[in-house]
This record gives sequence, C-alpha cells and structure tokens, in this order.
Amino acid sequence: MSLSPIVECVPNFSEGRDRAIIDQITAAIEAVDGVTLLDVDPGEATNRTVVTFVGAPEAVLEGAFVGIATASRLIDMTEHTGAHPRMGATDVCPFVPVRGISMEECAELARRLGKSVATELGIPVYLYEAAASRPERRNLATVRSGEYEGLSAKLQDPDWAPDFGRSELTETVHRSGATVIGARPFLIAYNINLNTKNTRKAMKIAALIREKGIIRRDARNKIVRDADGKAVRDPGLFTHVKAIGWFIEEYDRCQVSINFTDYTVSSLHAVVDATRQVAWKEGVVVTGSELVGLVPEDALLRAGRHYLQAQGSNPGAPGNELVEVAIRSLGLRDLGDFDPNQRIIERRIASDGPLVARSVRDFVDLLSSGAPAPGGGSVAALCGALSAALSAMVGQLTTGKKGYEDQNLAQNENALIAQDLKESFLADIDADTLAFDGIMAALKLPKGTDADRQVRRQALHDATVVAIEVPLRVLERTVEAVRCAQHAAVGNRNARSDAGVAALAAWTCAEGAWYNVAINLDGFADAAAAQSYRERADEALEIVTRGVMEITQQIRLELGGEDEA
Repeated sequence: MSLSPIVECVPNFSEGRDRAIIDQITAAIEAVDGVTLLDVDPGEATNRTVVTFVGAPEAVLEGAFVGIATASRLIDMTEHTGAHPRMGATDVCPFVPVRGISMEECAELARRLGKSVATELGIPVYLYEAAASRPERRNLATVRSGEYEGLSAKLQDPDWAPDFGRSELTETVHRSGATVIGARPFLIAYNINLNTKNTRKAMKIAALIREKGIIRRDARNKIVRDADGKAVRDPGLFTHVKAIGWFIEEYDRCQVSINFTDYTVSSLHAVVDATRQVAWKEGVVVTGSELVGLVPEDALLRAGRHYLQAQGSNPGAPGNELVEVAIRSLGLRDLGDFDPNQRIIERRIASDGPLVARSVRDFVDLLSSGAPAPGGGSVAALCGALSAALSAMVGQLTTGKKGYEDQNLAQNENALIAQDLKESFLADIDADTLAFDGIMAALKLPKGTDADRQVRRQALHDATVVAIEVPLRVLERTVEAVRCAQHAAVGNRNARSDAGVAALAAWTCAEGAWYNVAINLDGFADAAAAQSYRERADEALEIVTRGVMEITQQIRLELGGEDEA
C-alpha cells in the first residue's frame, strides 16, 4: 500500500509539576512541521509528563530531538524527585509504528535519534525493546535499574557502556542524566466492564486471561508451591496482555483493566470474546468495554472483520463500516459516547489528502478548471479506486448468497484485497498531483549561476523520478485490481455488469497511468533507468489489457452480446 507512513512517539519527561517547563517542551515539539501533538499527561506525584505526538517518520524524528534538547536545557536531574523510576530529563523515548512503517524501520529511527542525542547534546543513550543492541537490554526496567542516582556507577561498568555517547559523568550528564530510546508496539489501555461489584471475581477473571496467569490452588484451595516454596502459576489465555480487576466507584461496577502490549498478537476482539466466556463461568456478564486514550485504526478494523465474518458476512467492507461494527460489537459505547474521529489515532491527523477529501462535485469542478492539476494521473488513480471498490462490492453481494456457498472464502479474500487496493489508489490521487507540483517547483528554481543550474537540474531530476514512480506504482497495482475483477466476474450473476465496469475502470487506470509514465520519461536523462521504467510499464499494461479482454468477452457473452474474437 502507498498510504503515507505514520509514527507515534511517546517521550516521558522528568517534570510533572512545573507547567511552564512542560509547555516549553511541548511547544518545541509542536512547532515541528508535520507533527501533531495528541496528548500531554503530567503527573504531580510521579513528577513526570507523558507526551504523545504523531506524524511522518522524519517529522517525528525531529520532534523527538527538539523535545529531548529542550528538556535537557530546562530540567535539572540533581533536584528531581518523584515516585516513578527515571534515568534522565528525558527518561524514555519510544517510537511506535502506526501505519505504513515496520518495527525495524522504527528501530532505525531510534538508532538515528540516539546517535544525534549523544553527538549533539552530549547525553548518553541506551537502546531498548526492538532497537536493543543485545537481548539483555530489551527490557526497560533492566536498562533503567539504578535510576539516575546509580548512573555514575553504571557508566563505569563496561557491561553498561551506553549504546551512544561516552561513559563519562560530564557536567551535561550530571545535570541531564541518560536517555533510553527504542521502538515498541502500540500499547492499548483498555477496560472491560462487568455487571458485578465483586472485586474478587473481577481479579480472578483478569488473572485467567492475562499472560502472568493465576496462582494454582489444590483441591483444598491451598496455594500450590514449588520446591523453593514459590507459588506456582498457571499461565493465562493470552500473551502480551497485562490485566488486573478492580472496582470503579464512578461507574459503580467492576472492570478488568488491560494493557495490550502487542494487539497484533493478542487482539482486542479475541480478548473480549474470551473474557465474556470466562466471566460467564463466574456468573458475571460483560456489559461492554472502555478505551483509555487512543487506538490504532487497524485494531478496530481487525475487530470489525472478525465480527462480520462470525456473522457469515463478507469482511471486505469499507473502513467506516468495519469500525462501526467493532464499536458496537466491543460495546465501546457502554459508558458513554465513542467518537471514532477523536479516538482513532490516524483520524486525529489528516489521513485523506485534499483531493480525496473533496466532494465528487468539487473534485470534478476543479478538474474542469484551468488549473494544471489535478489531471490525468489523478483521474487514473481514481479509476483504479473505483475498480477496486466495485470488485469489493460484488464480493459483498456474493458471500452468504444461496448457490454461491462454495465461493464464500474466495470472495471474502478478494473483497479484503480490493479494499486495500482502493485505499492505495485513493492515496495516489493526491500523490500524483503532489508529484506534478514538485516538477513545477523545480522548474521555478533560479538558474543564474552554474551552482544554481546544478541545484535546479538535480531538483528537476529528483522530482521527475517521483512523477514517474507514482503512476508506475498505480499501473503495477492495477494488475492486482484486474485479478480482483476476474474474481468478481464469477461472483453473483446479478452483479456481472458491475464486475465488467470494474474491469473497464481498471483498464482506464492502467492506460492513463502508462501515459503519465511515458510523458515523464520524455527527456529523462538517466537512459538506463528510463529503459527499466519503460519495460516495467509495458509489461504491466500488457497483463492488464489481456486480463480485461478476457473479462469483457466473458461478460458480453453472458449478457447476450457477441464474441468479438
């Protein structure tokens, strides 16, 4: 998919009482172009503030650096006290993949930040979790052991030399301490609501589902102990799940309070479903659930697909529909309103580009104006999105219908693929226009001196590469869109015309994208790269054309037309 990558960063600063200092740190972060500040959570007792911001990888990297730099200037660790363990002015700074970026790429961001912090600020840096330099440094608590007060001794221990920076207690280190930087999965804080006030039952339910498990008891209800006298535990149902049971006076009921440390391993829906079963055995009913903070959209999309499939419906539904199914099925409105536009992390930032966000009328009016963009490239991408949407629709109209039972699995899978393709094509509507704007900007650069002309040539080359690669990826993605149309063509016979239009829209997309690749190759200086681009474009267009011809001939025959062959 070509959706723009989004990274979350959650630095923890060792100041939770002085609002002026907190505001200066967050202002520095928020001033970085491309960063969206989501949450600032100060704690007086802990004397610690957890800041959450998101954006594109490079913007988040810069935001993290300026936050750490500002904290090192304003926070004096020699005077710091608080209930929470801490190692430095910026205690910990994790990068979290949200969309379109891998954990390893986030780990690389952590390494780049660590090097910059050590080199430019003089602060020793330890890496943890996915960025850890060796296994024993993965756990934050292990790395932070000894805290700020034990940092001098730690730096003298060769086994605890920092990953970046010198093992010296300089004046900067004395004031700012050390910082732990890493990459980890998104942590979801989540509560499951129970219809009981019995805390013991809530604690037992939590123990049965969490990774830590529950203490084993014998037939006489006595704790079973091992040879060393330690209580034996039976593991819980889920890994990457931490849970406790408690009574919430505000709600006059108990909850199972959960931290999902990797929802891709133990999902929201799987844990909620299992908790319902475990609670019922205790005579307790799960009435709903409560999200604390924000959630990645993917977690709710997974839940929506799960519950649709459980109903025998096609899970390849549009994202908004999947999210609404998840909200209802998880009971996220049990305790009050749940606005997905405020609670889903991707929706707190501009997830759709300016063209995609327009109404059909506004888009077509702009297209018909004298503005040079959007143009044919954006329209080609739109045709790809329409093709994929039609294929997904046919899947929805086929799954669960009498006479098509043997197609359920294939149509479900096809609709899921088509929905992903749709989102990628939509993103490239704006990407194509941005690529054109990049060429226009390069052409406007000064060319008065040899140095100016060299900068302009390089900028024009780089912009042209983007202007070639955007329609090329649209074209190559259309190969998959045609495959989706082929599956749709054997789906519900009442939707044959829709499958046919899906194929034709894909063909228009491919032809249009090929035109845009070709026109940008005209005069492209890198002959070898131009030849490679041309070969890829020609191959993809040939595959698409052949596939579309097969589909349209089949559908014409079925609808009473003549075989043109």
